[in-house]
Amino acid sequence: MKKFFEDIKKDIKFKSAGPGKKLTEASSSKAEVVQSSCGSKHNRNAPSEGSQRAGAAALARIEQHPRPKVHTSQDAIRNQVKRELETAALADKERSNPEEESKVVEKDLSCLSVSGVYFTCPLTGATLTKSEREVHIKEAILMRFEEDAVEASVMMVHTFNKDKEKVKAAVDIMSKYIENICKNPTEEKYRKIKLSNKVYQEKVRCVDGCREFLEALGFTSILLPVEGQEEEEEFLVLLEHGPDALELMKERRDRLQRGEPVRAQLDRQPQAFRSSPHGQRFELPPDFYNLTAEELKREQHQRSESVEKNAMMRTKAMREKEEQRERRKYNYTLLRIRLPDGSLLQGTFYAWDRLTTLFCFVRDSLVDGWRPFELLAPGGQKLTESEEVALAECNLVPAALLTFSWDAAVQADITAAGGSSSAILKPELLETLRTLS
Repeated sequence: MKKFFEDIKKDIKFKSAGPGKKLTEASSSKAEVVQSSCGSKHNRNAPSEGSQRAGAAALARIEQHPRPKVHTSQDAIRNQVKRELETAALADKERSNPEEESKVVEKDLSCLSVSGVYFTCPLTGATLTKSEREVHIKEAILMRFEEDAVEASVMMVHTFNKDKEKVKAAVDIMSKYIENICKNPTEEKYRKIKLSNKVYQEKVRCVDGCREFLEALGFTSILLPVEGQEEEEEFLVLLEHGPDALELMKERRDRLQRGEPVRAQLDRQPQAFRSSPHGQRFELPPDFYNLTAEELKREQHQRSESVEKNAMMRTKAMREKEEQRERRKYNYTLLRIRLPDGSLLQGTFYAWDRLTTLFCFVRDSLVDGWRPFELLAPGGQKLTESEEVALAECNLVPAALLTFSWDAAVQADITAAGGSSSAILKPELLETLRTLS
């Protein structure tokens, strides 16, 4: 690599040296050149117009008579660098033209099976993208303080903090505060929390929502004198309460202990499609992958290099380990179910959702959801609802086309009784029936 960069520097020096000179040229002309260069010392960094013309002519001659190509590792590196520079230039050009870029994005989205992965906020019911969900939920929790400060602060403690151990420690200490007050209702010392206290500072203060919860219980910030100190310190003080208020505090402590994080729920985006030969064609957006765009490119490159490796003899354990590693690359999976009338039902799932979730989704989409049915995976593998198996473990990631069929015995009884229904999917799905392109 060192030699490669030295060669590049030499090439740059050669091209910037100007036109060549004959060794037999008269010395007087050399003197004139030196004299002229000295006379224009203030402009020596900029080549003259004649030098530029001569340099252009030299480059033209070089391009007209290319040197014989010798394939070396350095040549491969140069080609790779050239390709990367061309790619970067193209990207810059696209960024400089936002209208063209938006057209490209729209064109790409039109080719995708789904435009992305979406979620539903359990507090507001809003549909959100992956990037929107966390901010939206935090805003929804903060808005909840106007209705129920205790509930909002409990949500805040369990949702805003990622470290579960820290949350548990803070909840335990605040529960202890409440227990001490309830056991000793007349003891003034248990109704005061010194904010500079080491335990409060290390265990409670660092967890978002804890102070809000204490204030929702009735604690008030007050500056109080401290024995042996000239300056007053801040305390959270709870005014004396009656027996009913103490029981309410216990109930709120229980709510804090039972609290759970507020998480956006995956929106399955159920869709129905008319019968189509394109049922097995899937074009997924990057949201479905547990990889960045750069990692996806690297993955494609590695796949092209793995052909030779796959030809090698591998044990069953090696193959299973590699398959498991492949499954972990996907966060979500897009599943389509081909129904007896040829139509398709589509939904988005977590890659590690259980088969029970898939069967519930299909059942909720049917007019006769009570009727037993079967699902066959690609290759004819029968899926069993009772098995606690993840979709990824059934090789149904990142996308798959399943086959639906009614239970044969029940179907025969219904047909014999003349009670077979023509519609399979619910009306709300049929209203948005689309053609799969």
